[in-house]
Amino acid sequence: METSENQFQRKLEVCYSPELFPVYYTKKECVVVVIDVFRATSAICTAFQEGINQIIPVSTIVEARTYQAKGYVAAAERHGEIVEGFDIGNSPFSYMNPELKGKDVVLSTTNGTQAIEIAKAADKIIIGSFLNLTAVCKYLAKENKDVILLCAGWKGRYNLEDSLFAGAVVEYFEGSKVFTGIADSSIAAKQMYKAAKGNLNEFLKESSHRRRLQRLNLEKDIDFCLQIDTTKLVPVFDGVGLKV
Repeated sequence: METSENQFQRKLEVCYSPELFPVYYTKKECVVVVIDVFRATSAICTAFQEGINQIIPVSTIVEARTYQAKGYVAAAERHGEIVEGFDIGNSPFSYMNPELKGKDVVLSTTNGTQAIEIAKAADKIIIGSFLNLTAVCKYLAKENKDVILLCAGWKGRYNLEDSLFAGAVVEYFEGSKVFTGIADSSIAAKQMYKAAKGNLNEFLKESSHRRRLQRLNLEKDIDFCLQIDTTKLVPVFDGVGLKV
């Protein structure tokens, strides 16, 4: 992979929880990859693949209802379930509706949109999932900036699935000179992904959020979110909304 000389000091770090973000965020000039595999970032990537125009992430239900009152398609999820009174929730399948093509959607979720909110001061925020893994890696390779892989986790706690995606990104750059500042958090994520990549679903069978979604009969969402490279699109946050 070709690199320019001024890329050699670039850092690649994994932040395992939004609660830790202030520790990793030391300068504005960085790219933050927000990761919420089950399911916000997977749903966002799917939405754009299906032709959504824009997604406006908000952290509270009150904000989402304000947009809904203005006529926006409104999506809200808490604890894995659709919030009462909203059009759709957090399932990727919710966006496979031809009537949503070209629409703007406001979205609020338990973890993913909270992570975006926390990272808003960064120079650039993009959305990562297994569905757009290679596209994200290629995007990061072209950016001459430090990278923070921000795992949304679950209510501030660590989770496995987001960490696995972060590890997949780190593995992609293994042996290249794009990043030389590979943090211990990145090495740990990479080693875990190497152990899991033969069968991500099996590796995650005892994970807390996978079991949470199973109890809600959302097994098909889990399978969908663990697909790799189903889209080449990379949603980018412009300060208000996500676009591609």
